[in-house]
Amino acid sequence: MSVLEKLSEKNSVRRKADRRSDKIKHRSGAIEQWGAIVVSQALIDFATYVNFSILMRSKLLSLLSTIRLLGLCAAAFSIWLFAEIADEVLEQETTTLDTQILLALKNLHSPLLDQIMTGITFLGEPISIISLCLLFGGILWKQGRRAEATTIAIAAGGSALLNYILKGIFSRSRPALWDRIVDVGYYSFPSGHAMVSLVMYGILGYLMATRFPKWRLAIAVLTMILVGAIGLSRLYLGVHWPTDVIAGYTAGIVWLVTCILSLQVWRIYRSAKANSQELNF
Repeated sequence: MSVLEKLSEKNSVRRKADRRSDKIKHRSGAIEQWGAIVVSQALIDFATYVNFSILMRSKLLSLLSTIRLLGLCAAAFSIWLFAEIADEVLEQETTTLDTQILLALKNLHSPLLDQIMTGITFLGEPISIISLCLLFGGILWKQGRRAEATTIAIAAGGSALLNYILKGIFSRSRPALWDRIVDVGYYSFPSGHAMVSLVMYGILGYLMATRFPKWRLAIAVLTMILVGAIGLSRLYLGVHWPTDVIAGYTAGIVWLVTCILSLQVWRIYRSAKANSQELNF
């Protein structure tokens, strides 16, 4: 073999080795690029998770540090007040004052006022509460606002069940100071009309106020007047002691605050989750 042929063969071998080296480098570069993509995506996913967690935490802290703090304080005060009233009722220390208030209201009776109070108390009857629950719940469900519709059902059903349990625990007899013009049954303490109407009309008022913020004050005032009138009608008709109505309001506030807080927490969670999904895109 001549010198030229040997040199040519060596050059051919060297070129093949160079091509193999280039292929290895290319594959190595592709692997490195793929690895960088994987790491980058992992970092993005981790950052998204961290952002979601921070967003959830900050909003939940804001939830408990603003209006909700006032609601929790109102609930705590209501629990304390209910416990105080219940203790007085069990020891029968409120009977004299309760009787005096009812007899004072008895002096205001008139045929026209009887009809007005009967109509007002009907707004707190189970048939009225169930009808409102089905009407507003159905509308909200049809609009896709299922969280609000579910909250209405829980608020109404939960308050009715809680009131039934409390009545059975205290087993207080209803007042019998005169012949009543309405039929009533079961025990007296706490007032079911006061408790359930505060929760039901309270949650409806809250939903309307969030829907129409410009009318928030008017809605709140009208709601309080309506709930107060229902409680007063129970006293006027002589079917509850005054402490029954007050205790019904205090227990209702606790359950109303619970329902509102749970709805707001759900809204924040759903909003944060939606923001997290947008970040993934």
